[in-house]
Amino acid sequence: MIAIEDQSYVVSGIDSWRVWPSDVIYEPRLQHWLGVAKFQLPPADEPPSGNGIKVRLFPEMYSCASCKKLQAFRRFGSPHGQSQCGDCARPLTPSRFVIACEDGHLDDFPYSAWLHRKSDRTGEENEGAEHELRLETTGQTASLRSVVIKCSCGVRPASLEGAFGRNAMKELGIKCGGRRPWLGWKADESGCSATPRTLQRGASAAWFGITRSALSIPPWSETLQQRLNPRFGEWSELLDEVPEQVILKMIAKSDIVNDGQFTPEQVLDALHRRWALEASALPDSDEQPMLESANELRREEYAQLSDGTGNADRDFECVSALTDDMPLPYGLKRSMLVKRLREVRALESFTRVDLPDPAGGDKRRSAMAKKTMDWLPAIEVSGEGVFIAVNDDLLKPWEQRPGPRARARKIWTNHTALLRERAERAGSKRPPSDIKSPVTARYILLHTLAHVLVNEWSLDCGYPAAALRERLYVDKDMAGILIYTATSDSAGSLGGVVAQGEHRKLHETLEAALGRTEWCSQDPPCMESEASGLDSLNLAACYACVLLPETSCETNNVFLDRAMLIGTPEDSSTGFFKQGN
Repeated sequence: MIAIEDQSYVVSGIDSWRVWPSDVIYEPRLQHWLGVAKFQLPPADEPPSGNGIKVRLFPEMYSCASCKKLQAFRRFGSPHGQSQCGDCARPLTPSRFVIACEDGHLDDFPYSAWLHRKSDRTGEENEGAEHELRLETTGQTASLRSVVIKCSCGVRPASLEGAFGRNAMKELGIKCGGRRPWLGWKADESGCSATPRTLQRGASAAWFGITRSALSIPPWSETLQQRLNPRFGEWSELLDEVPEQVILKMIAKSDIVNDGQFTPEQVLDALHRRWALEASALPDSDEQPMLESANELRREEYAQLSDGTGNADRDFECVSALTDDMPLPYGLKRSMLVKRLREVRALESFTRVDLPDPAGGDKRRSAMAKKTMDWLPAIEVSGEGVFIAVNDDLLKPWEQRPGPRARARKIWTNHTALLRERAERAGSKRPPSDIKSPVTARYILLHTLAHVLVNEWSLDCGYPAAALRERLYVDKDMAGILIYTATSDSAGSLGGVVAQGEHRKLHETLEAALGRTEWCSQDPPCMESEASGLDSLNLAACYACVLLPETSCETNNVFLDRAMLIGTPEDSSTGFFKQGN
C-alpha cells in the first residue's frame, strides 16, 4: 500500500501492468528455477499517460474530520480527482487500519461488525435500523481507547481498544473474507480459514516481498547466450519438429551470425545447451526446508567463484587475489576478486502478517495476478565483490566440538518449533517429527563472519553498510561467502571492495573485525543471552555488534552468534578463529 497526497492505494496485480519489450531481462538459471520465460523491469512512465504501474484505491473506508462520518469513499460524493467530503468540503482521511491474514488476503477494517458485535454481543446488527457510522477521537489518551466508533442505530459506542490482539477478530466471530483488492473485482477467494489480524495501514507487516536472485555466470553470461535469449523461445519449439539442417539455415539468416562473430553451428550448440537447462528437473517442493545458501543455483555459483574465470565476459570476471607473498589468514582457504558481476533480483510473490521463513519451510505465496503469467518483475544490478572460502579441513573438527554444537542446537530448537507451529497453522498433514530446521553451526559461523566483515569493510573502504550485501554458500560440502556491492544506485560503483580481498588486506580487516567482535557495548547481556532477535533465532548478536541493515542480510538478521567466531568467556574453543591461537 502506498499513500499519494491525501489518498491511499494498493499496487495492482502484474497482469494490469503495461510492460515494454525493451524492458525484458533474461537470466536463464533463475528463469528455469521460477518457471517463467523472462523477467520485466517494472514499467515507469510520467503521468497522466497511465502507462506505468497501475494502482487501486484501498482502503475503501474514509472518514471526515468535520462531520465525523465513516463510510466508503464513493459515498462521500467527492469531486472528481479530489478527496473531499461532499457535505462539508473538508479533506477526507483514509482508514488508518486494515485487516490481513497469513495467507495474504487484505480487507478494510470491519468497523461495523466490530462495533455491533462488541457492543451488544449478539453477533448481529439491529435489523431494520439505519447504520451510519461515525469515527470520533476523545483525545483523552494516545491509545486506541480514545478512538471511538458510533452508529446511528443507537448501539452502545465502542473503542478500538484490543483490536490488534492476535485473536481479537476470532473472538468476535469475524472471519477472513478472502479479499484480494490488488487484483480487482471478482478476485476474492472463498473458504479461507486463517484468522485475520488488524494492522496499521502503513505497517511493514502488511507486505513482505519474497525475492529470488541469481548471479550471471558462464556459460549463461557469455555474449552468445545473451544474444540467443530473445530467440530461444521461438527456436526451441522447432528442435523436436524440424531437422537440424533447417534450423541451421534459419540461424544463418539471423543477426546473431551476420556479423561473423559466431557460426551457425556454435549458435545451435548454445541452443541445445539452453534447452538442456530448461529440460532439467527442479527439486521436489515438498522436501525438507532448505536454506537458500544450499540450493542448486548457489552450487553452480560456488563452483564458478571458487575456480575463477579464464576469459572474462561483460557480466562476470573472477580472479585469484594477489598474495603479496603472504598466506591467507587462519581459517580461510581461498580469496577471489570478483571484479565484475551482474545480479538479477526477481519478485516471486509476497506474504503478509508474518515474515516468510528464510529456510523455505513456509509455503505461503500470494497471487500477483488473476491469471498465470510467463514473466515476473525483476531488476538487474551490477557491481564488484570478494569471495572467501573457509577451510573445510578446519571446519569439520570444529563442528564436532561440544561448544559449537550446543549453541547451534539452541537456535535449531527455536527454529524447528517455529516451523512446526507455522505448519500446524497452515494445516500441513506432515508429521511434526518430519519438520526440522536446516540451520547448522557451519551456517551460523559463516553468516556471522559475513556480517562482521561487512561492518569492517564499510569502515575501511568508505561504503555504507547498506550498500554492501552478503551471499552465502553453505552446505556439507560448501563453505563460502560473497560480499559485494550490487546496488542500483551510485553507491555500488565507487570501487574499492575488490581490494579488500588481497591477502595482506584480509589479514588487517579480519583481525580488526574479530577484535571488534570480542567486545559489545551491550555485554555481558549480549554474550550471555540464551535467545535474542526475531523469533529467538539469534544468540550473541545485537545492533551494537553484528546486525546489519536488513537490505544487506539474506535472512532478516537471524541465525547469528558472534561466539561462533571468538568463543565465550567460559569456553574460547567455541570460537572457530580461536583454534589458531
